[in-house]
Amino acid sequence: MGVFASTDDPGSSGHEQVVFCQDKQSGLKAIIGIYSTALGPALGGTRFYPYASEEAALADVLDLSRGMAYKNALAGLDLGGGKAVIWGDPEQLKSEALLRAYGRFVESLGGRYYTACDVGTYVADMDVIARETSYVTGRSVEHGGAGDSSILTAWGVFQGMRAAAEHTWGTPSLAGRRVGVAGLGKVGKYLTGHLVEDGAEVVATDVNPKALEWARATYPQVTLVDDGAALVAADIDVYAPCALGGALNDDTVPVLRAKVVAGAANNQLAHPGIEKVLADRGILYAPDYVVNAGGVIQVADEIEGFNFDRAKLRATKIYDTTREILRLADDEGVPPAVAADRLAERRMAEIGRLRTIRLG
Repeated sequence: MGVFASTDDPGSSGHEQVVFCQDKQSGLKAIIGIYSTALGPALGGTRFYPYASEEAALADVLDLSRGMAYKNALAGLDLGGGKAVIWGDPEQLKSEALLRAYGRFVESLGGRYYTACDVGTYVADMDVIARETSYVTGRSVEHGGAGDSSILTAWGVFQGMRAAAEHTWGTPSLAGRRVGVAGLGKVGKYLTGHLVEDGAEVVATDVNPKALEWARATYPQVTLVDDGAALVAADIDVYAPCALGGALNDDTVPVLRAKVVAGAANNQLAHPGIEKVLADRGILYAPDYVVNAGGVIQVADEIEGFNFDRAKLRATKIYDTTREILRLADDEGVPPAVAADRLAERRMAEIGRLRTIRLG
């Protein structure tokens, strides 16, 4: 499948730009996907991951960059959607030379794309990348950045979960609810803390033994299960996928016992149509790109000079946005994922149109 064929996205104009970047000496193989700049420069993190193939890396960056356009639109940001992937094992390949080479490719786009952290990249990596480009966010506090964006990602997921709980049970509190957290990584750890503090009963799992050890030591009241399949089939009220995408698929949805799904992972719906299966089963799905927007809100705030209190206030509004989408879904008789897409597309069209007005 060619690049143009793969970007032929039904119902949309496709991606504006896909850039393949290679620096043989450092081992860099990267793809930058810019889905839309209708609202402003594209913003999205850089994922460093050992994909099985170049085709898998391309498919991921196309999905993720499209998701970022919708996420940024619903977060109320004047930013478009983009994403980048670096193909390879970060444990083996990551180096100063590779990161700086990647930074030069970002710089070459002239501000059409701002990068940030994602799976396999961290604040320290952004500081290295920033030595070659000014179009980078998610930097360390020492360099004027926001630091760890997973802090507000988790806060936003918690707010979205509260809105979904209110829609389902009439109260935004998770107290007494059994919440299954799949993935105790950067976001899952903070989310677990919010849930425990709110009085929820947390059940969790992770493929990383160190993450499980952390949970035992930090929150001994959290129940740990062997794997994701056991968590999905567990007697839980809320399911929070916080690892990689595709968590809601043909295998998991039929056995899922939760009444609400609200988690931090991107691209949770494995394929179109899963949102309808969830709705038919009476499971309320809080769209991932709505509830996990706290991180992008945090790093976007850096562009105007980071202020944590301001960014947290904006992330708290994810509660209101989620409520609006769930109300719209009910009013229009569609799944929440469809309602969210419509709202995002409306904003991109209405605000993007303003760029046709000449300023001089």
